[in-house]
Amino acid sequence: MLGLSACQSMFDQSYQASISPSSTPQTVEQVQKNDPRAQMGAREHPRIVASYGGEYHDAKTERLVAKIAGALTAVSENPKQSYRITILNSPAINAFALPGGYLYVTRGLLALANDASEVAAVLSHEMAHVTANHGIERQRREEAEVIASRVVAEVLSSDLAGKQALARGKLRLAAFSRQQELQADMIGIRTLGEAGYDPYAAARFLDSMAAYQHFNSTDPTADQSLDFLSSHPSTPQRVELARSHARNFGPEGTTGDKGRDYFLDGIDGLLYGDSPQEGYVRGQTFLHGALGIRFDVPDGFQIDNKVEAVMVTGPGDIAIRFDGVADPENRTLTNYIASGWVTGLVPDSVQQTTVNGMEAATARASADRWDFDVTVIRLGSQIFRFVTAVPKGSDQLEPTADTLRRTFRKITPQEAQSLKPLRVRVVEVKAEDSLATLSARMMGTDRKLDLFRVINALPVGQSPAPGSRVKIVSE
Repeated sequence: MLGLSACQSMFDQSYQASISPSSTPQTVEQVQKNDPRAQMGAREHPRIVASYGGEYHDAKTERLVAKIAGALTAVSENPKQSYRITILNSPAINAFALPGGYLYVTRGLLALANDASEVAAVLSHEMAHVTANHGIERQRREEAEVIASRVVAEVLSSDLAGKQALARGKLRLAAFSRQQELQADMIGIRTLGEAGYDPYAAARFLDSMAAYQHFNSTDPTADQSLDFLSSHPSTPQRVELARSHARNFGPEGTTGDKGRDYFLDGIDGLLYGDSPQEGYVRGQTFLHGALGIRFDVPDGFQIDNKVEAVMVTGPGDIAIRFDGVADPENRTLTNYIASGWVTGLVPDSVQQTTVNGMEAATARASADRWDFDVTVIRLGSQIFRFVTAVPKGSDQLEPTADTLRRTFRKITPQEAQSLKPLRVRVVEVKAEDSLATLSARMMGTDRKLDLFRVINALPVGQSPAPGSRVKIVSE
């Protein structure tokens, strides 16, 4: 009894001790507070996050990325460098770094990758940019070129000489950038191998990105500017250089961990494609549950759901922009159209009308080589805007705009509830499965087999083995 009492007394004393979080926790902000490079990254961080649709939060996926980054940091060129890693809520395939250890990877890139070593290859490449101070060097070079360009514009009387000087400056920047990319490749692959990952993952993922770019290149609306390959071009020479660096660790297939199983566990359920906050594209239809609206575009048209607007392109150089603005003043829609935001407005064309029971107004405009139809529709305190552009003289302006007006309507609460985002789902291949049955389960694309091959890095003629795990895109 005495012994038990003594144990209890000791337990009580330890329990009552003053234990609390540190008053000076070692957060990224604390570590970087006196680092001017980090301050540069911090200034740019909000703009980057906003332009890529915000941050993507999923505890499982964030732990996965943190695990990979931690293994790389321990063997990187500068293990003392702290990193702030943000998963961006964008379907674009991209990753990049800002000075001071700000690293970014999109959920679109995570969806394309097939194992942890491929994500590690991307992150180690971006970490190499940070440790080599490429961001600082690039900014200095760009500032010097801006000054030189200003001198050229102000001093040289010859437009041709000025343009030639500007072109040379851009070429120097491009060459400098390529040199940085190759240096980051070399450092990144060395870090990848030393962290115990498959060093050939860099070359594999470059191949996957090139395949994805080819898949997207048949889509005229695809915005390549936000994708990794627009700033990290994948050439056969670059892929071969990546393999050459990897050979320092041994022959392909004999060295390093791919980390496929825990990677697939970490991305199972990952949001794919459009974010619910930006609405959904389903074939020729755009739907937005929160706004409670939907509309169709004509057959043969492609919808591209961007952060700032829905952009649509069609045959014959037809283009449509759809967006919404708040209207707390509750102006008449005819006055709103005539308020100055439409260039080349034909004043006599402004007409009040209704669209499926909603207050609306239409107008025509003309500028340069284009004719425009402008349609605005009020729903609550929001004004939705369609601007349809066709080349001058085209007879497709009215039928295209008419399709938009005719199909624009409020969706029912039941329709809104039925809208579900697409996600990456990891499934085990059964003995009876084939390429046809697996790809048939893909949603959100009419090129099911092609996309299935791309996101699973399956060469033509190869099928997944029974018992293996593959990614599909479904609700």
